[in-house]
Amino acid sequence: MKVVWTNTAIEHLQSIHDYIAQNSKVYANRAIEKLLGRSQQIAEFPYSGRTVSEFQDQSIREVISRPYRIIYRIKANQIDVLAVVHSSQQF
Repeated sequence: MKVVWTNTAIEHLQSIHDYIAQNSKVYANRAIEKLLGRSQQIAEFPYSGRTVSEFQDQSIREVISRPYRIIYRIKANQIDVLAVVHSSQQF
């Protein structure tokens, strides 16, 4: 299934990169590559993520890529990544 990163999720990735890059651009790039790499798991196994406790909707799920939560919605023809948030933040 096709995975589409929403503008909001892309902005989250950029913020994560910018924050980590203050100390190391190498680690910032690695962190983003790791987060983007989870797209493959989501595409192959959309229901492998757990449901998001903040919502009562089976189509909204998350996978953890410590310390981040990648939150996505399963649709008929694609998966939309909605947000990437630090696990200590409220969604």
